[in-house]
Formats: sequence, C-alpha cells, structure tokens
Amino acid sequence: EVQLVESGGGLVQAGGSLRLSCAASGLTLGGFHFDDYAIGWFRQAPGKGREGVSCISNGGGSTHYIDAVKGRFTVSSDSAKNMVYLQMDSLKPEDTAVYYCGAAMLCRLGQASLFGSWGQGTQVTVSS
Repeated sequence: EVQLVESGGGLVQAGGSLRLSCAASGLTLGGFHFDDYAIGWFRQAPGKGREGVSCISNGGGSTHYIDAVKGRFTVSSDSAKNMVYLQMDSLKPEDTAVYYCGAAMLCRLGQASLFGSWGQGTQVTVSS
C-alpha cells in the first residue's frame, strides 16, 4: 500500500510562496508502483470539509487545478524520487488550511472519497 507523507508547510505573508512535498513509499501486493497512481493535493480549513486543490495524473501526464488556485499553484512530480510537489505562489489568506496529499487511480478533485493513503497533513498559514 502506498504511504504518503506531506511536508513544507509554514507561516508566510500574503503574496509569499511555499513549496509542499509529498513523499510516497510502499507497493501494493498487486505490484502497483508510484507511477500507477494519481496524486491529489487537498486542503481543509477549520470548520470546513476537505477541498480538492490540484492533482497530477498517473505518470505525470496531466495536471488539474481548481479555479481558485489556477495561475498561482503548480503541481509536479519526480518519479525517480517518488515525490510530488505543490509550488504555491502569490499566497492569499484564504489559502490557509491543512494540506494533504492522497493517492487514487484517477484525478477527481471533486471526490475526495476516491483518494486514500492520506498523510498527516502540513499546516499552511498565510497572514494578511
């Protein structure tokens, strides 16, 4: 089973940047590899549900973003290192949340239930 660990969160002023990392390890009994999974970034603000933010498809062939982060966030992957990154620029206070990465067979940002192997999350706080 793929296990994911997020890192890179912190406190930043509005307009600043952060780079989140998602480290993946493990193989399923069926022999699936990291490249077989789509990796999605989700966030959860206090009192709100988990919101899909961005996703990179299996093998890194395509990327997806919600409108609120298009042009500001960039998702990428390094299959040699089993890593997925979320570069976040021009951060806004409304980006404040705990950010999680999850694995799925397809990128469906509107369906968090399709993702699994969630890490513990990393806190991103953007001050105004």
